[in-house]
Amino acid sequence: MERSNHTVTEFILVGFTTDPTMQLVLFVVFLGVYSLTVVGNITLTVLICNDSRLHTPMYFFIGNLSFLDLWYSSVYTPKILMTCISEDKSISFAGCATQFFFSAGLAYSECYLLAVMAYDRYMAISKPLLYAQAMSRRLCICLVIYSYTGGFVNAIILTSNTFTLDFCDDTVIDDFFCDVPPLVKLACDVMESYQAMLYFLLASNVITPTMLILASYLFIIAAILRIRSTQGRRKAFSTCSSHLVSVTLYYGSILYIYSRPSASYSLERDKMVSTFYTVLFPMLNPMIYSLRNKDVKEALKKLFHFKHLEV
Repeated sequence: MERSNHTVTEFILVGFTTDPTMQLVLFVVFLGVYSLTVVGNITLTVLICNDSRLHTPMYFFIGNLSFLDLWYSSVYTPKILMTCISEDKSISFAGCATQFFFSAGLAYSECYLLAVMAYDRYMAISKPLLYAQAMSRRLCICLVIYSYTGGFVNAIILTSNTFTLDFCDDTVIDDFFCDVPPLVKLACDVMESYQAMLYFLLASNVITPTMLILASYLFIIAAILRIRSTQGRRKAFSTCSSHLVSVTLYYGSILYIYSRPSASYSLERDKMVSTFYTVLFPMLNPMIYSLRNKDVKEALKKLFHFKHLEV
């Protein structure tokens, strides 16, 4: 049956399930995850701002990552919570485009920021004597600005091309947010030029940062192997372990979702993977960067001790 294109004014977000009981359960789960995300990322950001021991390039980038994750999670979770408890599952065309734009911009920015953090680790381990001079505050600020600029410029390209597609009569998005796979499924016809644009953005925003991260870690591994003491090697590697975990989890899920042709999108499977990098990952990052980090633990103890003395 041929589908006809028409002017779309709103979409319907299906979410995860139509079962009212499960929707209530999911509301409680997502509310808990979002609360932990907000508390964890704000706490880590406050610690980095307040403790002078954490005023280093590495923690400057971690603080920016926490801010980005807090913003990133807030793009999705409030709407997910509303979808779980409200009978109105609709989202306006403009609202969908806005969510899509910020989603893409923040996701791309995080890809660049993680690559910057890999370069920072390379400089710290490979050239420790030049590290403070090379990674100046001005350079760190510029690298963060470039990350956001690159992310949001590419988000403009993706959003403008996606929301000029011809959408058909079916406006039901089988997902919990406005994303490329479900929107492509709703399009009457997806031109080859659009698919080429997706591959270009994947190459520039995901593949290129991935290659930079891999190159940085090859140099890092070579530098670690030149360290004679076992303790020195272990200490050098421990400064990279959190970043490696973060990169693996984030890039793995992103590449899984967006590196395949649009014809092979499986919305149910993609929905679960999307949940991980949009909702769970921002909650996990503060834990990844703090649980095994002695400096952050000491700063947290100092903060609570100070609060206790005030009381």
